[in-house]
Amino acid sequence: MAEPAKRPIAVAMTIAGSDSGGGAGIQADLKTFASLGLHGTCTITAITAQNTVGVQQAFPLPPELVAAQIDSIISDLPCHAAKTGMLATAAIIEVVAERIRHHQIPHLVVDPVMVATSGGRLLLEAAETAYIDLLLPLAEVITPNMAEASALLGRPVESLEQMRAAAQALCELGPRAVVVTGGHLAESAVDVFCDAETGQVHEFSGPRLASAGTHGSGCVFASAIAAYLARDYEPLEAVERAKLFAAQAIESALPLGQGPGPVNPGRFVAR
Repeated sequence: MAEPAKRPIAVAMTIAGSDSGGGAGIQADLKTFASLGLHGTCTITAITAQNTVGVQQAFPLPPELVAAQIDSIISDLPCHAAKTGMLATAAIIEVVAERIRHHQIPHLVVDPVMVATSGGRLLLEAAETAYIDLLLPLAEVITPNMAEASALLGRPVESLEQMRAAAQALCELGPRAVVVTGGHLAESAVDVFCDAETGQVHEFSGPRLASAGTHGSGCVFASAIAAYLARDYEPLEAVERAKLFAAQAIESALPLGQGPGPVNPGRFVAR
């Protein structure tokens, strides 16, 4: 009897920095892809000396090496979705945007990583305009937190009302959809989603989780969105499912390190 045909597995690419502590960056992204049933590939943009306490050093890789990694992956493997994290410099943003356009990589999620939760600077300030001009227009979904939305727009984003306005304003910069994450709101955990085509605004609210382990939560959220997009979910549902997945990862965070412990995206296999 002939064996049944094997169903192709979806492939996702993370384009991000390496976290030596294993809690965020490409390490968190690859764990997320695996938990959601995808084969994960990675393009490393920077090497960091990092742990749960903070980022001690960061070394961006040469842009030509970043481009070579993307080209190598695409030359041999399909790419059903990609997610960007720490890009560090304008030159890296430029080459990443150029290779994404060249290879016509679908379902791009842009997490505009600028400052680590621990306070370490992960993006040179001069590179912020490159995000706006080159990368955001290619994105299907962008996932700034309140501080990143403020940096991209050049104005304060400190309340739920300002998050709603920021999500709509960021849609005007080119992405298909925006979700401004509100993990730093004092009163509750609310994420604000805006669809650029329809103007639809949707709020995802949930209880603030009683967990000290949040290291890597933004990476897990963005990479989970990319994973669900690769599995053909529409952006709104992909964001909704990714929020639940990230909440599971936070609730099961590992009690490690002297700072916020790493979230645990491998703890549950979400549908």
